[in-house]
Amino acid sequence: MKNKIHSLDQLIPIVEMLKEQHKTIVFTNGCFDILHAGHVKYLQQARAQGNILVVGLNSDMSVSAIKGPKRPIVNENHRAYVLSGLECVDYITIFEEPDPYNVIQHVRPNILVKGADWAENDIIGGDIVKKSGGKVIRVHLEPDISTTEIINRIKERELNS
Repeated sequence: MKNKIHSLDQLIPIVEMLKEQHKTIVFTNGCFDILHAGHVKYLQQARAQGNILVVGLNSDMSVSAIKGPKRPIVNENHRAYVLSGLECVDYITIFEEPDPYNVIQHVRPNILVKGADWAENDIIGGDIVKKSGGKVIRVHLEPDISTTEIINRIKERELNS
């Protein structure tokens, strides 16, 4: 299996080479803490939009800033490793910032994918992608499945046992 996990500095020349080969670069991002079926379906839908899927993975520090001090459950290296095992994911880069704007600015994907729970105008980096002639695509999310819901179910079962 090829190494899919790269720093942003390592990823930039790879993406440039792929663009020279006329590959359509798709980018999405997320925490992907406790990978579940909803994540996998979302990533498959993202990958279906182009030739190469680059995933921006929130670092542990970034996840804590967004989700609170008890998250993530799974550390960034393990989350990246699990994502790298998915056939639909081509490259992963871990970012420290609370949002992927800097990564999107450097990767300059042809297509930016986010969940349909985001309004198109609120999708971070959409301005960059559209300005360079790319598209922002919102994909349907699986209802009733999220990492937070899984954590809550575990807590509830612990309380009731």
